[in-house]
Parts: sequence; structure tokens; C-alpha cells
Amino acid sequence: MNRTAHKLAHRIANIALSKKGYDIRILNLESLSTMTDYFVIISGEADVHVNAIAKAVDIELSKEGIKPYGSEGVREGRWALLDYVDVVVHIFQESIRQFYLLEKLWGDAPTEKVQDKLP
Repeated sequence: MNRTAHKLAHRIANIALSKKGYDIRILNLESLSTMTDYFVIISGEADVHVNAIAKAVDIELSKEGIKPYGSEGVREGRWALLDYVDVVVHIFQESIRQFYLLEKLWGDAPTEKVQDKLP
């Protein structure tokens, strides 16, 4: 297990919780993909909520010297993607999340449901 990536995924989940992100899932893709080790999937209520979660993740991790390799959709707020290479963050409005069903697409991935702060 890539402990550094796992710890980062937990840190991202905690930041999302602090901004009232919900239905947070951490998918372990280490044995399924060569593109990343983890997905963190988060739901937000509306454009402004998705945007606020994405910005909070970016700001808090930047304070620790961790910058995304790339990002998409943050301004629009329907589906924001933050790519930290070993961890890719997807923040969706619920209707968009239900359309793409990443959890189903990666159904073989061990999944951790996050409801409370993680260590």
C-alpha cells in the first residue's frame, strides 16, 4: 500500500468534510490502475458548494506544499477534478455523480466510506 497516497486521500476527505462535502468515498485503485492509486469521490450540493470544496482542498494542501498536477471544472462547479498524481479528487453535484457512476465503473476497487474525520 502506498501509505503516503493513502494518508493524502484521508487528508482530502477530512478537508471535504470540513466544507460539508458528503457521500465521500475513497477508492483504492492500486491493483487496478497504473494512472493513480486512489480516487476520492465527494458530493456537493450546488456549483458554489463544489467550488468551495475544491478550493478548500487546494488551499489547505498548498499550505503543506502539495500542489495539484492539474485541475478541471473548478470554476464551473458541476464536476471538479483535482489531480495529485497518486490521488485524484472528483467533486460532483449529485446528478452528475449519478450519471457517471465512477464507483460502479471501478466496482472492483476496495472502497472506504467516509462519514467522520479520519486519522
